[in-house]
Amino acid sequence: MELGRRSMLGAFAVSTLGAAMPRMGRAQAANTIRIGVMNDQSGTYKDNTGPGSVACARQAIEEFGAQGFNVELIAADHQNKPDVGVNLARQWYDQGIDMILDIPTSSVGLAVQNVAKEKNKIAINVGSATSDLTGAQCSPSGLHWAYDTYQLARTTGGATVKAGGDTWFFITADYAFGHALERDTGDFVKAAGGRILGAVRTPFPGTTDFSSFLVQAQATRAKVIGFANAGSDTINCIKQAAEFGITRRGTKLAALLMFITDVHSIGLEQGQGLVCSETFYWDLNDRTRAFTRRVLPKMPNLYPNMIHAGCYSATLHYLKTVKDMGVAAAKAATGTDIVNRMKAMPTEDDAFGAGTIRQDGRKLHPAYLLEVKSPAESKAPWDYFKVLQTTPAGEAFRPLNQGNCALVRS
Repeated sequence: MELGRRSMLGAFAVSTLGAAMPRMGRAQAANTIRIGVMNDQSGTYKDNTGPGSVACARQAIEEFGAQGFNVELIAADHQNKPDVGVNLARQWYDQGIDMILDIPTSSVGLAVQNVAKEKNKIAINVGSATSDLTGAQCSPSGLHWAYDTYQLARTTGGATVKAGGDTWFFITADYAFGHALERDTGDFVKAAGGRILGAVRTPFPGTTDFSSFLVQAQATRAKVIGFANAGSDTINCIKQAAEFGITRRGTKLAALLMFITDVHSIGLEQGQGLVCSETFYWDLNDRTRAFTRRVLPKMPNLYPNMIHAGCYSATLHYLKTVKDMGVAAAKAATGTDIVNRMKAMPTEDDAFGAGTIRQDGRKLHPAYLLEVKSPAESKAPWDYFKVLQTTPAGEAFRPLNQGNCALVRS
């Protein structure tokens, strides 16, 4: 505990609308970097973000160690509501939070990035998926870390079309994330000569019964039902599709955003054969396995997914940047100045290996097309995926000149 006081974790709290921040003297505040993890601690995306993201950010702080300044971490639940996220972001920035991290739920992520832009503070979106964060709504003080809807559409959607799935029906979460994922996947389907036969928007949050939507999708005789949703919504869709015997009739299910944590909830019996895309898998190589071994004691009921790993990676790179600038300079700098320094420095960590950050704020690293193993293929706990293909970092994400980001210089 003494090590935490001295160099790493000054305070940690989780609350609904905000985390109480301890008062500190002026000298202590000037030598303390404050990070706020904002995410879903209790709802649809709890397992995919939530406490796991906090644990991985804490792991990064511990590994960074004593570097001449203190690091304080707090966390709060934005309840997947943009107004809650905006109010919390304003409160945190006004109270001295230096960087806000994670921010899943794209409607919240976009709203918080706008607050950060207004205040010239740093927002690092990890859990939010919409590619608009580095497109038309990009920000000079914002970064997008682990994945996005373009990358998911290119990897999972593109592979499904190549495998013969040329007619699609989408079941889409009715908010910014679902709309962006349906849009980006639909673009790939149509570019490959496929057709979109229809789509239905499901209320978010709160939908648990997807039976009528699945029946509507099946009635179109589409070869592929694309789930443009995530978390418990995706889990319920897959389980209910299995109950209806939809896949036995030859229809493919495309889980456009599915995490290893979702597979754990679904089970290999129902999940086997599904394909998905992640930019991190714990069993990918020696470095990812080593990171996972280190962080598991902090998240004993889960294995890390790409959001969790992204929070670790982003926190570590941010702290390296503060060290490079000097804490006094970093505390005095604008969010844009610090983000520009983060873009100039190459990224390197055990979760993603070597990487870079583009002008538009997009963090680049490879993406992996994964297939869920059968129960017979799985040899150990959480041994759920086999890698079908790797998309290099330079190809996995939307080309820089196609996003309409005002930060991109021709």
